[in-house]
Amino acid sequence: MNTSQIRNQIGRKLSKIYKPDHSNNELKIYLEDIINAIKKSNLIKNKNKSFNLSEKTSLLICYGDSVLGTKNNRSIKELKKFYLKFLSKHFNTVHFLPFYPSSSDSGFAVKDHYKIDPRLGKWSDIKNFSKKSHIMADVVINHSSSRGLWFKNYLKNKSPGKNYFFTIDKKFNSTNVVRPREHPLLKKINIFNKNQYLWRTFSDDQIDLNFKNPKVLIRFIKIIINLINHGVNIFRLDAIAYLWKENGTKCINLNQTHEIIKIIRIVCNSLNKSAIIVTETNLPENENISYFGTNDEANWIYNFSLPPLLVHSLLFEDSRKLSVWSKKLPQAKIGNSYLNFIASHDGIGMRPVEGLLNKDAINKMFKRLKKNGGEFSFRKVQGKSKKVYEANITLFNAFQKTDTDPKGKYHYARYLCAHAIMISFEGIPAVYFNSMFGTSNDINKFIISNNKRDLNRYKWSAERLNKSLSNKNSKHYLIYEEITNLLGIKQKNKAFHPNALRKTMNLGSKIFAFKRISLDKKQTVMCISNLSSKTQSIKVQLKNKKHKELIIGTTVNKNNIALDPFQTIWLSD
Repeated sequence: MNTSQIRNQIGRKLSKIYKPDHSNNELKIYLEDIINAIKKSNLIKNKNKSFNLSEKTSLLICYGDSVLGTKNNRSIKELKKFYLKFLSKHFNTVHFLPFYPSSSDSGFAVKDHYKIDPRLGKWSDIKNFSKKSHIMADVVINHSSSRGLWFKNYLKNKSPGKNYFFTIDKKFNSTNVVRPREHPLLKKINIFNKNQYLWRTFSDDQIDLNFKNPKVLIRFIKIIINLINHGVNIFRLDAIAYLWKENGTKCINLNQTHEIIKIIRIVCNSLNKSAIIVTETNLPENENISYFGTNDEANWIYNFSLPPLLVHSLLFEDSRKLSVWSKKLPQAKIGNSYLNFIASHDGIGMRPVEGLLNKDAINKMFKRLKKNGGEFSFRKVQGKSKKVYEANITLFNAFQKTDTDPKGKYHYARYLCAHAIMISFEGIPAVYFNSMFGTSNDINKFIISNNKRDLNRYKWSAERLNKSLSNKNSKHYLIYEEITNLLGIKQKNKAFHPNALRKTMNLGSKIFAFKRISLDKKQTVMCISNLSSKTQSIKVQLKNKKHKELIIGTTVNKNNIALDPFQTIWLSD
C-alpha cells in the first residue's frame, strides 16, 4: 500500500469519526501528523522479527517482575534468565503486562507511557528480550493515572495533557452506561471556572481519556510506534470497548471505537515492521467477536467465553454447555485468530457467559468457587443493584474440590485436563506464568492489599522457583512437566495450527471432543476429554486401522476406548 492509499484510507476514517466537530483543515493537519509518524518510523532500520502464525505459536503471560532476583538485578533480566532456561522451547511469544511507571492496579494506571518502571528494568531489557521472543505489550488506551504527567498538565491546561481527559456536564445522560465496576463513575471537579465531572470507568485513580480530541488518538499511535522501535510487535489494546462515550448511550462498543481500531490497524499494516493488534474486550460473545471486524480490526481477540465455561464444565462434570458453545463459535478467518486462555492476571470474567449459562448454573459455580477460596468483584447494573463481574481465584484453587469430589482426589487431573483442552482448541494458547507451576491463592498479599485480584498475582523468588523445579517430586515441577509436554506435542503437529479447522464431536454429556484438521487436510487429530471423575467408555470411528495417541505416544487400533477420570487423548490419523 503506497502513501497515497494510506492517506486516503486514514483520511476517510478521521472524517467519519471527527466531523462535524473538527474542520477539514484541522483534519488535514491531524492526518499529516499520522502520515509523518509512519514515514519517520519506516526510516529506522529495525531487526524486528516478522510474525509467522503456526502450530509453534504459544504465548506466555507474565509481569516484568513475575520472577524476582537480588535487589541489584532488574527483574526483566531475571525473568529472561528463567525464560531461557525453562520456557523458551515452549513459548515463542511473551506477553509482558504493563511495565510502565504506575500508581495502582498492578501497572494499569500508567503515569508515563514512554518510560519503564526502574524496578523492572530499562528499554534495552525489552529490546534484548525481543531477540529471543516475540514481545506483546499492553497499550493502556482507555485511561491514565490521576498522578501522571498528562493529568497534571491537564489541570494546568498545558501540553501534553491539555484536553486529554473526558469530562461531562450535568446535561450528559449517563443512566444507560454499562459498568464494569461498582465505584462511583463520576467525580465532580471545578476546572477552568466550570463545574465538570471526570469519567472514571475502572477506578478513582484511572481517569478516562478523551478520544474526541484527535490528538489523543495521534498520541497513542506514536506510543505504539515507540514500542515497535523498542522490540514490541504485538499490542494488547486494554479495555478498548469503553473508549468512546456518547450522551444517552451504553458508552461501550460504539461505532467510533471500531473506527479508531481500524485506523490503528491501517497504521500497523503501513509500517515496515511486523505489528499485530489484540483487542481486550471482556464482554458477551457476540460483542467480543465483533472486534474482528471484516478482518480490518483486531488480528486476534481473546476467547473470553472459554475460561468460565471450562471451569463450570469440569467442576460439575457436564460437557453439554461447552459442546453447544463450541458448535456455534464461528471459525476465525485466515489472518484472524482466537487467543485462548483459562487464567490471567485478572479474575475469571463472568460477562462472557451471559446467555450461555443460566442464573442457577452461575450461582452454583459461585458457591463452589467460594468454597475453593475464591472472592468476587462486582459491577453496577442500573442504579444500586450489582452483579459479579469476575471470580478472583487462581485456576489451581478453582479446581481444588467439587461437589462429587469433596476431598479433591482428582484436583491435579482436572487442572491438567483444562490445559489440554485450551492448548488443543482452535486459536493460540496463552498460559499465565503462575499457572505453569500450579500456583495457589496468594492469601498473604490479599490480606495486606485487600485487592481481590492480588490472589492471582503471586511474585516468585528466582531462588525458590529454581529450587522447586529441581525437585522432580514437587507439585510445581510435575505440573510444569505436564503442561510443557502438551505444548511440545502441539508444536510438532500441523492440525494444531491456530487456523486449522475445528469440528465439535458429540460423545455424550461427560465428554468434550472436537477434531482439528490441518490446513493442508493431511492430518486430523481428535481431541477427546473425559470431564468426569469416573472412567468413561467411548466409541469413535477410526478411518485407518491405526491411530497414534499423541500425549502418551501409544498406538490405538480399536474403536472402543476407555478414558480415565479427566483424561485427555489426542488421536492422530
